[in-house]
Amino acid sequence: MALLKKNKNPIPSFIRNYTFPHGMKIEGVNFSALCASIKSDKKLDLTLIEIREGASLSGVFTTSQTRSSPVRWCEDIFGRRKNKTLSGKSAILVNSGNSNTFTGELGKRAVEKSVETVSKNLGCEKENVFVASTGVIGEILPIDKIISKVPDLCEKLSPNSISQSAEAIMTTDTFPKGVCANVMIGGQKVSIVGIAKGSGMISPDMATMLGFIFTDISINEELLQESLHKSVNQTFNNISVDSDTSTSDTVILAATGTVPGLHISKSEDDGYSEFLEALTSVMKELSHLIVKDGEGATKFIEIRVSGAVSDYSAKKVCQSIANSPLVKTAASGEDPNWGRIIMAIGKSGESVERDKITIKFGEILVAEKGAVASTYSEDLGARYMKREELIIDVDLNMGESNAIFWTCDFSGEYVSINADYRS
Repeated sequence: MALLKKNKNPIPSFIRNYTFPHGMKIEGVNFSALCASIKSDKKLDLTLIEIREGASLSGVFTTSQTRSSPVRWCEDIFGRRKNKTLSGKSAILVNSGNSNTFTGELGKRAVEKSVETVSKNLGCEKENVFVASTGVIGEILPIDKIISKVPDLCEKLSPNSISQSAEAIMTTDTFPKGVCANVMIGGQKVSIVGIAKGSGMISPDMATMLGFIFTDISINEELLQESLHKSVNQTFNNISVDSDTSTSDTVILAATGTVPGLHISKSEDDGYSEFLEALTSVMKELSHLIVKDGEGATKFIEIRVSGAVSDYSAKKVCQSIANSPLVKTAASGEDPNWGRIIMAIGKSGESVERDKITIKFGEILVAEKGAVASTYSEDLGARYMKREELIIDVDLNMGESNAIFWTCDFSGEYVSINADYRS
């Protein structure tokens, strides 16, 4: 599948070399997608995902206080699942082009109509229907366009259409994002596949992103939720494009239980650690794809902070560096302006001592003991900054805690894309 950048920057090799995995599917999950003309470009913008009866589901959502009607619906039904055993198949209906956020009672009714329509056409309980919307905030969702397409979506359901679903959930993304992995547990192959969207308004907790992940393992629903939280905190909650937290972020994980004779009910069970590692690996790769496709991005930046007094402190320093417009614009301009990193560390509000800080660009020692390193030169730094993938390594030398964060640069195209977003 061709990867096209909307911006004028050269396509970085980390995007140019990516292709959507061929033949990606999970037994017990079907997909369909079509154009409902929600977006003005007549591209795919509506998808339906059908999940077999007996599957376990879990979800994690944005922490925004102005979260969307779809998010509130999903949070509500996940809350009800804790006290009720639901039967039958499940479904996820997703639209792009309109986030159904800040749309009042009309937004709530749009969710109810879409849930009722899917329930009726697919033959599942309303409390088994999840919805997600992504796109412009504050515009009324054209619900009639959506519900009129649900019968067609149901007819088109296929286990082989996940790539079309990945395309249908895109907004300012420039390519559909999918990842798959296999792990051997108890002598049997367990598969995990996932799709995600996200390019701008990306910052935890979580980011302007949607993620839908599926596995064929059988696992206790409470443990599945715990697993999702653990993996999210190591992946999707460690990325930032522009420091803006979305109103619509949704990640749903479903386990179909189609691997015969294999069930995990508690974290101590054989194979659970291998499953969790594989799940986290899939989500990490998806989160990296989101950052690499950041609006106008030309650099992928990994920020490592060690020697902090606590995990919280390490993460706060990481976030401060990742979200600094001055650090990100320096990276875009390939300027080794490490003083901006010092600034970002200092403004984090965390406990640091200036003369203990060590900074590296990759393996290049840049600063230590309160001053530039004697072995460092601007020429070394400038050559390093020409790379497409950068590592900023900070050792606070204050404690034993560390954190890692992934971000991208700010180019002039980021401003252009967002200035023209609704045009």
